[in-house]
Amino acid sequence: MTGFGGLLAEAESLDDGLALTVPETWHQGRTAYGGFSSALALAAACKGGGDGLPPLRSAQMAMMAPVNGRVEARARIERAGRNATWVAAEIHGEKGLAFSASFVFMGAVDSGLHINDRPVPEGLVGCDAAREVSYTRHTPAFLANNFETRHALPPRDGKRPEMCRWVRATERRGLDAMVEMLLVGDALPPGVMPMLNAVVPVSTMHWQVNLLTPAPTTQDGWWLLRTVGDYAEQGCSSQRMAIWNTQGEPVMAGMQSIAIFG
Repeated sequence: MTGFGGLLAEAESLDDGLALTVPETWHQGRTAYGGFSSALALAAACKGGGDGLPPLRSAQMAMMAPVNGRVEARARIERAGRNATWVAAEIHGEKGLAFSASFVFMGAVDSGLHINDRPVPEGLVGCDAAREVSYTRHTPAFLANNFETRHALPPRDGKRPEMCRWVRATERRGLDAMVEMLLVGDALPPGVMPMLNAVVPVSTMHWQVNLLTPAPTTQDGWWLLRTVGDYAEQGCSSQRMAIWNTQGEPVMAGMQSIAIFG
């Protein structure tokens, strides 16, 4: 089975991006998994930005329509400043625009401000001691075929709008570190999922992330992901998201808007 890095290597090169056919093994329902689309858009942005791009520091992704079949990911530089570069990317399918993203790449700047208030969740089970998550016939294709997951918190009484798991891509060869962050970063179900009936459809509308390090690293590809739903009303849910490495260092923070159809 071809991993994401292999798909990028085999993709058709375009003047301003790349084109490929989304394998069904990367589907989430009738569309590509959101992390797949986000990582594909970033790969196009990196290609369009050239070798001189500084590290990725922030991204905004809008999931507007199904991403499936043959798709083209194209990018353009919106502005290249002294310290930061803004790149816009879009993914088009047979029916037109399906996904858009805005990326900010920025180099390090001298600063006397130092804040780090993102501790790992209390009661965390270390990756080596964590038990595997059992996949079923209801598990989305992208997750069952491309990721390993482990429970990161012990069982708790009552249902909570929270998901916390160790996650790793089963095939990481050829992946840029930042592309891997977006590919892995959306792998958890919405934080409110434990509060819902399993058959209730959900869909991500918008995802924003901030990268907290210019060079994310971890042990054996494992990342700690947490999503916490902090609002749900009239079919819309807002959730906070975070990723740490195996050393407990925060590497990404984010927010997501989820549509809930039931």
